[in-house]
Amino acid sequence: MRFTKMHGLGNDYIFLNCMEGMPEDPGGLSRRLSNRHFGVGGDGIICVCPSRRADFRMRMFNADGSEGAMCGNGIRCFGKYVYDKRLTDRAHLTIETAAGDRELALLIGCGTVTGAVVGMGIPELGEPTTITIKGNTYTVYPVSMGNPHGVIETADPGALKLAELGPLVENHPAFPGRINVEFVRVVNRGELRMRVWERGSGETMACGTGACASAAAMASQGKLNREAVIHLAGGDLSVRWDEKTGHMFMTGPAVTVFDGEVAD
Repeated sequence: MRFTKMHGLGNDYIFLNCMEGMPEDPGGLSRRLSNRHFGVGGDGIICVCPSRRADFRMRMFNADGSEGAMCGNGIRCFGKYVYDKRLTDRAHLTIETAAGDRELALLIGCGTVTGAVVGMGIPELGEPTTITIKGNTYTVYPVSMGNPHGVIETADPGALKLAELGPLVENHPAFPGRINVEFVRVVNRGELRMRVWERGSGETMACGTGACASAAAMASQGKLNREAVIHLAGGDLSVRWDEKTGHMFMTGPAVTVFDGEVAD
């Protein structure tokens, strides 16, 4: 089985060409390949599949084997994969995901894709929810980007013990379907700092849907401009929330790490 390891700001995935068919147990395969000690290592696997209504279909599985609806960093790498592997010669693509179709405008330099602008859809904001964990009270701003997020504003995201706090918020009874959790600090009206605990993967270096959810949550509170830079552990993403259409656009890099082969 051949694969390609790719990352967007350190949010790394193992890409599989599934144009001829899916693996028999993609969830189990993701658990095996994502293991950073006994496998390839990654935040999950992404399967490149055919689509009846779009150019391609993206299916992504988290490191714990659960299937995710959408991945902002992953979809940029998806665009790079299909272009660099010559599965398409088009720079504007429509990708089918479980969260709906997403539009990609590939950024191309010297014949290869360096990144992409992604139409991330319209953020769906819920009512703020207050939860208490170990005696501490947190206000969670729910935002759906096709997958569920909870944004928490905090004075210093870097000081948090995320390995302890992240799972407690992710699995809190207030969120029966589990959520991705973003801990954010507004630096100024054009910049936001963020750490993320991803549902099914734990802390990751970046999360594209989480960056968009965080920007939407803070902009809706009047604390952030509708166009901003999101600082993550793996680097920066640019987001723009169009005031007329309500659509969110994200711009960021896509990187191939290596190609390889594993036994089936």
